[in-house]
Amino acid sequence: MKPLFQPLAVGLLLVAPASYCSDDVGEGRPGLIECEGDYARHLQGVCRDREGGLFWSFTEELVKTDTTGRILKAVAVVDHHGDLCFHDGKIFVAVNLGKFNDPKGNADSWVYVYDAANLKELAKHPVPEVFHGAGGMDTRDGHFFVVGGLPDGVEENYVYEYDGELRFVKRHVIASGWTKLGIQTAAWHDGSWWFGCYGSPAILLKTDPDFALEGRYQCNVSLGIVGLAPGTFLVADGPRTDSGRCRGVLRIAVTDSERGIERK
Repeated sequence: MKPLFQPLAVGLLLVAPASYCSDDVGEGRPGLIECEGDYARHLQGVCRDREGGLFWSFTEELVKTDTTGRILKAVAVVDHHGDLCFHDGKIFVAVNLGKFNDPKGNADSWVYVYDAANLKELAKHPVPEVFHGAGGMDTRDGHFFVVGGLPDGVEENYVYEYDGELRFVKRHVIASGWTKLGIQTAAWHDGSWWFGCYGSPAILLKTDPDFALEGRYQCNVSLGIVGLAPGTFLVADGPRTDSGRCRGVLRIAVTDSERGIERK
């Protein structure tokens, strides 16, 4: 699980830049936490450690900040680092070095492991079962769950379960219908799975613990989602600078019966 956020952060309201991606549903709203700096590639996911550190994956850069978004450490990483999670003092990132969404499965899927204290790379684990490219992950009860790409026309999504040593356990199927490029972000929170997907509109999938679909919503959490408290999340948006550089902003969101999750 992406751990609960400390109360300190709730009062930190920072204003996001005025220039947004055209599909940014958070446009015009103040950022709760704005990641310092700007980046060449867009945000892929966010997680948090138990000491309050935030970790932001910007495709080719991995950034650690404090609860205000101030950079503590940043490292260049291989393309394509996706969504990530914290577990046992380490950061685990879904990585694809091959093709995404290829029907023939020409992906090259990995989980890279970093020390949460200093972002030193500790290990790389191949996860070839993620057939269309590893793009996101979270942890539950000591196991890891990896999501990823999806070719056009495939009417279900897949979640790949691994044990604590990242040994393959099982492929789970979500009867979700097609989602553009599969699933981008994953979060285990409030006894349910929450999955962010691209699209116009972007799609949020909610499932039970066994991946039975509980809801499909028009809601954009495809750049990051972190459980905060019962019924409450931090969700990421990806504003851009005037020169087109990418940024990251976290905002409070709450569960909503019609939209799944609604930004405050």
